[in-house]
Amino acid sequence: MNVPPGEPRAGDTDLAQADRELLRRARHGDFNAFESLVGRFQQRVFGLAFRILGQRQDAEDVTQQTFLSVLEHLDSFREESSVATWVLRIATNHALKLLRKRRGLPTVPLEAPAGADDNAAPLPHPEYIAQWKDGPAELAQRAEVRRLLAEALDELDVKYRLVFLLRDVEGCPTRETAEMLGLSEAAIKVRLLRARLQLRERLTRALGDEATRIIPSHDHG
Repeated sequence: MNVPPGEPRAGDTDLAQADRELLRRARHGDFNAFESLVGRFQQRVFGLAFRILGQRQDAEDVTQQTFLSVLEHLDSFREESSVATWVLRIATNHALKLLRKRRGLPTVPLEAPAGADDNAAPLPHPEYIAQWKDGPAELAQRAEVRRLLAEALDELDVKYRLVFLLRDVEGCPTRETAEMLGLSEAAIKVRLLRARLQLRERLTRALGDEATRIIPSHDHG
């Protein structure tokens, strides 16, 4: 049985407890424990930063900054969330700061574009409806499909891309994703839906079987 993204999986609880134990040891001066934590999360932090920023050097800088912040703020972890959530939240904040600096934007909270805007705007209608030529499992193994997904993610507005990355790629629960981004759970759900719809439209145009295409009708009368 497949486990929905963000839901606990077998072994997750044990790993989360092991992470907490490493952090407690690191907090008491065990540098080997801290190095173990870095080893546990380094690739995840780099991957998330790279998907947000799209540049290897920037992602490497964010990864370094993230673990420096983790080291400096070991005492601030209150164990109300998993260590993974805490580390990824720090990484996300550093990546967003760099993204805003690169774009010449002021450092403002991610929630500044009001979540109400997402609720008020109509959901996008699919313009290209067709069956995919192959099943999702087969498609996921193809480098071309992974490239298409990366390009589609790059085209998403950052507020949608972040939610998709945290929920569907990293598997963070809705509540923890909301905590990371300073948003309500309702806003996370709406943004995730919008991200999925936009990604599916983009991928269906590339992977859909033209012979099965249905021309949509948007007549609601």
